Amino acid sequence: MGLFDFAKGIGSKIFGNDEEAAEKITGHILANNPGVENLTAAFNDGTVTLIGEANTIEAAQKVVLMAGNVQGVTEVIPKISVAAAETTDINAALEPDDVEYYIIQSGDSLSKIAKKYYQDASAYPRIFDANKEVIKDANLIYPGQKIRIPLG
Repeated sequence: MGLFDFAKGIGSKIFGNDEEAAEKITGHILANNPGVENLTAAFNDGTVTLIGEANTIEAAQKVVLMAGNVQGVTEVIPKISVAAAETTDINAALEPDDVEYYIIQSGDSLSKIAKKYYQDASAYPRIFDANKEVIKDANLIYPGQKIRIPLG
């Protein structure tokens, strides 16, 4: 599962119309800032383009997830420079081998997902910690939400 495509009707409803979407998405990300500076978002017909500077690849991944898990967003295009990146190809850098992206299914819990990936349901805090900006409460996840699963 890749990072950049999202389900349009799923996620937090933070804007009422397309005209306010960019401002609301930018504010949403900055309020829960995972380590990004000079962030601006543009919104056009379900696509969010993010421009900014991230301290780490993980911070850039979280920014994409935060924007994508907003109702009305179908795609996120990152134009983010990453201080710690060893490549200028941001799309490749955001999908490393040690992270998988998972879309939550009906009936899922973080424990169930931890059991699937780590063979240990009690390892769910690892998933929660990797997604604090996207998941506010470990008991409140919803179908269609996309999260990071650290594999390494």
